[in-house]
Amino acid sequence: MQNSKELTLTVLIQAALVSTAFASEQSESKGFVEDAEGSVLFRTGYLHRDKTNYNDNQTGAREVVNDTSSAAQTAIVKLDSGFTKGVVGFGAGIIGDASFKLGENAHAGNDMIPQHPDGSAYDHWARGGAYVKARVSNTTATYGTQVLDLPVLASNTARLVPEYFTGVLVESNEIENLSLVAGKFTENQRSSQIKSDGNELDRAIVWGAKYKFNDAVNASYYGTDIKDRLERHYVNANYSYALANGSTLTHDFSGYHTDWDKKSDGGAYTYSHTTNDLNKLSNNIWSISTTYNKGPHNVMLAYQQNTGNTGYDYGLGQGVGDGHQTIYMPNSYLSDFIGNDEKSAQLQYTYDFSAMNVPGLSWTSAFVYGWDIDVANQNDRSQLITSDAQEREFFNQVKYTVQSGFAKDTSLRVRHSYYRASDEYQYGNYIGDTNEWRIWLDIPVKLFVSVR
Repeated sequence: MQNSKELTLTVLIQAALVSTAFASEQSESKGFVEDAEGSVLFRTGYLHRDKTNYNDNQTGAREVVNDTSSAAQTAIVKLDSGFTKGVVGFGAGIIGDASFKLGENAHAGNDMIPQHPDGSAYDHWARGGAYVKARVSNTTATYGTQVLDLPVLASNTARLVPEYFTGVLVESNEIENLSLVAGKFTENQRSSQIKSDGNELDRAIVWGAKYKFNDAVNASYYGTDIKDRLERHYVNANYSYALANGSTLTHDFSGYHTDWDKKSDGGAYTYSHTTNDLNKLSNNIWSISTTYNKGPHNVMLAYQQNTGNTGYDYGLGQGVGDGHQTIYMPNSYLSDFIGNDEKSAQLQYTYDFSAMNVPGLSWTSAFVYGWDIDVANQNDRSQLITSDAQEREFFNQVKYTVQSGFAKDTSLRVRHSYYRASDEYQYGNYIGDTNEWRIWLDIPVKLFVSVR
């Protein structure tokens, strides 16, 4: 593990010293103020989860479970300076959000709205932080509060406000077509947390590389070591090519390997393991998909599979550094189809209504079915309740983005998931039968833009 970290850092340093044939980003800097940008995203969000069909697999009875409905308004602000001129450029920025709830929100609890110790929702709240940055040539280092988009450490942006990480991230593009990253983060604030380190992250080290072989082939690798929690690796490769009838075909492969640490009290950070030996908990999950695109039509077929003695778990308790979005796989909607030993298949269809003279309007529909899920006895994890639990989800989403005028880039997104699981795979083991609605109205406003 240590050798791989040292190798990654060595490559980053060497890349920074390589003379390249393309222009340096820093040499083109206009200045701290001249390249500055500022924006506010006004978002109205509504999330409703109805679990009235939840099956209590302990009693076998159907019971009514309170929904977790939340509605709130927020303003997400980002002020980002340019870089000062010179060999080394310096800059700074601020990112944060200020929000208030809409209505009572008596049953919040879905990572939308922070809750007081008694379970009641906050009436209003604010979060955020600042960062500083430095750039040499095409290599940038950023320290402070950040929103991450890494396959092994990703900020959850699927709620009202984003998840924040605090630490340092180095991004290097010194070699043409090769992007390198490395970083260390020591704080994690999930979307519904007030404290900047509400998730009590000790330390997460990340590294990775992405290479574009040509216009048709891309590949990437990322890794993370979260102290006393897990070690995770991710690989991806995709190949896209044109067909004779003006359509395109894209093949994509993705996969994760995760090794879990054991809790100090001897317990496990995972919830789906099927062994009592907690010293060697691991999971492999991989997928392959093919996407066909012609004009406004986009069709994807995907197959996904888990192996190991646990599922692709996000982790129990604090300190894992995961807001449940670190799963860059195709079969990921309300459910991520990550059960122990699970296999799943998906059919997705997307239509772009610009073909019907309604630009900006799109519709996506998908059906995912998972089977062969191993579910362990809660008291003796080596004993299986079943090796053939199932789950299924029917997903629909409609999104419209204003294309021009004073409201340009304003978007309305409505999505619905119908999720059902077999009795053995209900709430105690995963999500539980759920009908979910999410409605987002986003109004972006630019405060100022770069003079470029």
